[in-house]
Amino acid sequence: MSVFIIAEAGVNHNGSIGNAYRLIDVAVESGANAVKFQTFRAESLVSKSAKKADYQKQTTNELESQFEMIKKLELDVDAHKKLIKYCNEKGIMFLSTPFDHDSINLLNELDLKIFKIPSGEITNLPYLRHIGSLAKQVILSTGMSTLQEVGDALTILVDAGTKKENITVLHANTMYPTPMEDVNLNAMQTMRQEFNVAVGYSDHTLGIEVDIAAVTMGASIIEKHFTLDKAMKGPDHKASLDPAELKAMVTSIRNVENALGDGIKLPSRSEQPNMVVARKSILASQVIKKGDTLTEENIVIKRPGNGMSPMKWDEVVGSVAIKDYQVDEII
Repeated sequence: MSVFIIAEAGVNHNGSIGNAYRLIDVAVESGANAVKFQTFRAESLVSKSAKKADYQKQTTNELESQFEMIKKLELDVDAHKKLIKYCNEKGIMFLSTPFDHDSINLLNELDLKIFKIPSGEITNLPYLRHIGSLAKQVILSTGMSTLQEVGDALTILVDAGTKKENITVLHANTMYPTPMEDVNLNAMQTMRQEFNVAVGYSDHTLGIEVDIAAVTMGASIIEKHFTLDKAMKGPDHKASLDPAELKAMVTSIRNVENALGDGIKLPSRSEQPNMVVARKSILASQVIKKGDTLTEENIVIKRPGNGMSPMKWDEVVGSVAIKDYQVDEII
């Protein structure tokens, strides 16, 4: 089964449905499986006195509150319907992360099949119960979490009605961008072993190498932020991939998937013709007459490899020639 790649548009539309359409186009061009936005009402998400994260202060107006920043990034119900319709026309799955109960209800009414839980909600018991009760496919991000908190969230989702086999846990680090020394990609393996669940990786590093590494380690989902232009104003643009980088990531992941293969060690179809060229056979090193004893002095190992294998050397040495051989003739 191919890795499911989510192109995370997030709030990089800056509140513009035109930008959102263009982000969908970029995701389609990249070859991603889904494009994901964020669904919220600022009034339900943050208090008007909530402060912004340091990285948000660096990428947006430092004087505005988190509420003021987020309020400008809302997509209303009509916008959601238009974007879903556009995604259907373009042949890409529409996803969105809900950040409050009304948003969960809206996405359920819009018939989304997969619900993505953001890292910040992993300790929100009523929120987890709400999504769990829908019995949908769930993707759970785990940034800022301990192993215990991940386990608790899984228990809540399952107890509320979601089958464990329908949950994929994403390792994540909630710093934009994430320093390489803080990625801790091995924690993805830890969660798979501890909870016996499908795992993936939600990436906030710069570049694409960690995403490719995650695929080699068994990630079934890769999620990555992207933008139309890193120079745009907004909280996440600078830590996002540009269109060319997104396409390169998807292409690289697909190439790596092909390269991983089935794990069975056999000569591949492409290399089989080279076996005759690169391997060797047992040949006569001098003229040999029928009835002569074959010895280490009159036989040799050389290319090509379409004769008797050198692995039978011990069987050949000391045997009797059944015919005449010329120099370099295959035994």
